[in-house]
Amino acid sequence: MIVERTDFISVPVTDMERAVAFYRDTLGLEQVSEQGFPEFQLGENVSVYLLDMEQVGASFTAPHTAHTALRVPDVAKARAELESRGLEFEGDILDTGVCHMAFFKDPDGNQWMLHRRYAPRES
Repeated sequence: MIVERTDFISVPVTDMERAVAFYRDTLGLEQVSEQGFPEFQLGENVSVYLLDMEQVGASFTAPHTAHTALRVPDVAKARAELESRGLEFEGDILDTGVCHMAFFKDPDGNQWMLHRRYAPRES
């Protein structure tokens, strides 16, 4: 199998209007589609697709609990910008010795992080 790229990441939500406001207004993501379910662009190669589980015959059982990493040029600056829009982060910026990370959740509890690698991985 050859994977060309990731087209989108589905994110389960319980309140579509609230979710759209969060991804569009709080995170400032570009909305690229309103057909079917709202879709927001994440950089050049992937988008986030908001999915109301009840509209596809399923139910919202839990939010995503593994963080999806959003690569940003500067974690501290991006965090400050989002905090000015009312977003609350979990803890301080984490410096792993290879990257900086800042963790937050969307209104449904889906896990996200701001991320920037600044050093190569050691083998």
